[in-house]
Amino acid sequence: MKRKDDITGVILSAGLGSRIKPLSFDTPKPLLPVCNKPIMQYQIEAMKSIGIKDFIIVVGYLKEKIIDYFGNGSSLGVNIRYIEQEKALGIAHAVGQLESHINGPFILFLGDIFTLHKDLNELIETFRRRNSSMVLVVKRENNPEFIKRNFAIQMDRSGAVKRVIEKPRYTFNDLKGCGIYLFDLPIFDAIRRTPRTALRDEYEITNSIQILIEDGYKVHVADVVEWDMNVTVPEDLLECNLRLLEKMPDGHVIGENVHLPKGTKIINSVIGNNVKVMSPIQISDSVILSNVSIDTDKDIKRSLISTRSVIDWRENAAS
Repeated sequence: MKRKDDITGVILSAGLGSRIKPLSFDTPKPLLPVCNKPIMQYQIEAMKSIGIKDFIIVVGYLKEKIIDYFGNGSSLGVNIRYIEQEKALGIAHAVGQLESHINGPFILFLGDIFTLHKDLNELIETFRRRNSSMVLVVKRENNPEFIKRNFAIQMDRSGAVKRVIEKPRYTFNDLKGCGIYLFDLPIFDAIRRTPRTALRDEYEITNSIQILIEDGYKVHVADVVEWDMNVTVPEDLLECNLRLLEKMPDGHVIGENVHLPKGTKIINSVIGNNVKVMSPIQISDSVILSNVSIDTDKDIKRSLISTRSVIDWRENAAS
């Protein structure tokens, strides 16, 4: 029986993040902040909270930024190693890079997905109790469009997964895959037999999972996600911050070395480090990223502001 300290934590963080530009010009998506903490740090802390100490981060685009930020993991009380995915050829390809570095089960997070979840111990307990080769984290999703953006899961009568479909055109239940997995070593055999797809010209992990199922391996699900967001465009990052703020007792988060003139009102918003606000204005339902100077006498509402851009949710919604 595998102990928790035999399970490795893995985070994929090699992607370019082309649709979230200009935020990704200087920052890889997994380092983008939610309430002033990188998305990836929440993932590391979540796995640490269930006893995982050893981590591998798969890096690529702007890898130096990630390595400089987390280092060897000692500041978070964990051990981190890095491997590089030199070509962005899909999730299955990225996971395949791990084969020579892992000799047991591992929990995989996609580094650009922010989740609010229940007890992740259920993921490990399902893996052990049901003698699984793989457990997929799922969410009950009422909006079929969100399932179509991720992957669908079809179950058999025993409660095992019999089919997974990447970005389905049609849905058949309310189960949505959430980008968190517990794999055992047979996944590497399946990846070696995974074809490159016509849909995205990549090696899809859902195809690897289906190969395992057809080989007779048991795949199960763990419903442990309350809310999740695949951070794809800047508005998604604003939505993640506003969602987490709902759990904050103060209703706002203000970073270090922030200048706010007397009379400034911060309502349900996040202010990053080294932010300067020149005039006493009201900032509501917004995110001001680090190192931004705000020189306006107009109130700011439902916006995400970086050193490179201003994303106004209301304008985008109207268009």
